[in-house]
Amino acid sequence: MTSPDLTQANITKIAEIFPTVVTETLDADGNARKAINFDLLQQELSSHVVDGVQERYELDWPGKRAAAFAANAPIAKTLRPSRIDSVDFDSTKNLFIEGDNLDVLKLLQESYLGKIKLIYIDPPYNTGKDFVFNDDYGTDAGTYLKESAQVAIDGERLQANPDSAGRFHSSWLSMIYPRLKLARNLLSESGVLMASINDWEAPRLRQLLDEVFGQANFMGQMIWEKGREGGNDNEGFGQHHEYVLVYARDSARAASEIRLDPKDTSRHRTELPEPNRVAEPAEIYRSGEQFQLINLSKQKDYTVKIPLSDGSTLTWPSYAPQATIDRYLEQGRIFVGERGVPYVKSFLAEEAGGTKPSTLLGSEWGTTKAGGIAIRELFGNGKIFSYPKPPKLIRRLIEISGASDDSIILDFFAGSSSTAQAVFEANQADGGHRRFIMVQLPEDLDVQLSRASGVTKKSIEAAIDVANEINRPHTIAEISKERIRRAGAKIREADALASQDHDLGFRALVVDTTNFTSAVSTPDGTSQGDLLSMVETVKSDRSDDDLLFQVLLDWGLDLAEEIQAERVGGSTIYSVADSALIACFSRDIPTEVVREIATRHPLRAVFLDAGFPNDSARINTEQTFHEISPETLVKAI
Repeated sequence: MTSPDLTQANITKIAEIFPTVVTETLDADGNARKAINFDLLQQELSSHVVDGVQERYELDWPGKRAAAFAANAPIAKTLRPSRIDSVDFDSTKNLFIEGDNLDVLKLLQESYLGKIKLIYIDPPYNTGKDFVFNDDYGTDAGTYLKESAQVAIDGERLQANPDSAGRFHSSWLSMIYPRLKLARNLLSESGVLMASINDWEAPRLRQLLDEVFGQANFMGQMIWEKGREGGNDNEGFGQHHEYVLVYARDSARAASEIRLDPKDTSRHRTELPEPNRVAEPAEIYRSGEQFQLINLSKQKDYTVKIPLSDGSTLTWPSYAPQATIDRYLEQGRIFVGERGVPYVKSFLAEEAGGTKPSTLLGSEWGTTKAGGIAIRELFGNGKIFSYPKPPKLIRRLIEISGASDDSIILDFFAGSSSTAQAVFEANQADGGHRRFIMVQLPEDLDVQLSRASGVTKKSIEAAIDVANEINRPHTIAEISKERIRRAGAKIREADALASQDHDLGFRALVVDTTNFTSAVSTPDGTSQGDLLSMVETVKSDRSDDDLLFQVLLDWGLDLAEEIQAERVGGSTIYSVADSALIACFSRDIPTEVVREIATRHPLRAVFLDAGFPNDSARINTEQTFHEISPETLVKAI
C-alpha cells in the first residue's frame, strides 16, 4: 500500500557491485536491516587510503553491547524443585531445569563454577523463525529497553528471530553471545565446549568463540556426516554435514585428557613377507610380536642410502635423516620389500598409546535419521522432533572430551534431551557415574503449531499427542523430560540387575521469581496497614523445598546433593550433604531444635527469620551456636 522503498533497492544494487560494504543495523523498531558502511564505500571509490575510525580486529554487530550487558546484569530469580516431575528425586545426581537458559546459567554460577567437564550445545540454527529468547536485563535497564524498542507495552521482553530477519546475523549473535560468556565460567580447567552448528552461522560462531575463549583455546572443527537423505533445501548443494566446534577452557590441560583412539592394528603382522633383497645387517626377528611396516618415503624430506645384502646400495627418499636410518639398520628394523621399496619395522608394543580423535565424524556415529529412530523407539508415535541429534553421536563427543566417571555434562539447549539419553547409555556401557544438567525453555507447542506447516506441523502434532497422553502442559520441556523418563525405563527393562548401579533419574527444577517478598518501599508510600504485611518475608505459595534450594544456590552448593529430612521436636530439619548444611524453616523454632542442630556441628545452619518470635530468641540461638558449635555459620532468611 506504499511506494517502493528506494533506499533498500539502492542498497541492493550497491551490494551487487561492492559486497564488502554491506553491513547490518537496527531500525527504529529494533529490527535488523541491511545498511551501507559509508567509510568502506568511500574507500572503494578512492585512489588513496581514507582516514576513518581506528581499525581493529574484532567481530561486531548491532546489539553487541546490549548482549554483553545481558550476561552481567543480575536477576531476582530462583530455582524451585518439582518432586512430581522428578525421577528418584532423593537419590539422583542429574538435573533437568525448565526455564530460559540465560537465567539458568546465571543461577548456576556459584554452585557449578569451574565444575563442568563438558558443555555440549545444539543451539537453534538461524533459519529466521526457530529461536525465541526472553532476556530480562533487570530493572536498572528498563529505560534502555523501552528506548530501544525491545519491550512490549506491558513490559515483557520477548524477542524472536522473525522471517524478515532470517538472513541477518545480529539477532542470532545477540542471543548466543551472553550465554557463551556465562557458560565458559562453568567449565573446569580441563573442560571443553562442543557446539553443533551448520554452514550458515559456523563462521560467526567460530569468531565469537575465539573472542569468548581466546583463539589459543580452539581445539578443532569436526565435520559430522548427518546422512545422505534430504539436503535439497539448500542453494547449490545438497547439505549432508554439520560441524561441531570444540573450544577448551585451557587447551593444554584439555588436550592432556582428550581420549585417544586405539591404534589401527589391522595392518599389523607377526611374520615378514619374502623380500627380494635384505638390508644389512640381517633383520632382528621378535617371535610372536605384532608389528607394522612403515613406508620410508611417506614424506620425502631426506635422501638416504641403504646397503643391501647383494653389496649394492639403495638410494631412496626418506622421512628420516641418514643418522636415523643408520640406527634403524643397526637395530635390524629396515626391510626392503619384493618391489625394492624400503620400510621401517615398528613394533606394536613400542608404539604410543593411541591416535588423536579424527575431525571426521562419519555416519557410523549416527545420523539425523538415527536420531529420529531413537525417539520413535521410546515414543512409538511418529517424528516428534525435527532433526534430533542421535545419542550415539553425543556419546562419541563425551568419549572424546575425556568426560568419565563422575564428570558433569551440561546441555543448555536440551531440546529433545538426546544428551541425557547419551549420558545414560555411556554410563551403562562403561560403568561410569557421569551426571547431566539439562536446560530447556518451556516453549509452547500450541503457539508453534499455529505457525507451522508441512513436516514440522506433523512433528508438533505428535509432540502434543504425547503431552496429552501423559497429561502434562503442551511444552517442549515436558516432552524432553518424558524422553528422559522413558530412556531410563528402557535401560531398566533391558537389564534390571545391572541398572541398579546406574543413576537413571533426575531432579526437576523450574526457574521462578525469588521466594522473598519485595522490601523496597518509601515512607510516603507505606501505610500503617502495609507494615503488618511486610513482616512476612517469604511469599505465601513457597514451600520448605523452595527455600532450601534457594539457600543451596545462595551458598553455592551442588543442587544434586543428598537431602535428608527428619522430625525433631515437632519441627522438620533438612540435612544436606552429610550435615554440610542443616536448615529448619519452622515458623516457631523450639529451643531444643536449635540445640539439636548445634550438636551436629554443621558447617552452615539456616533458619527462617519469621521463625524467631522476638529478638531475644534470635540472640539466644546465636549464643547456643557460639557455645556448642562456634565454627558453624548461622544465617536467617
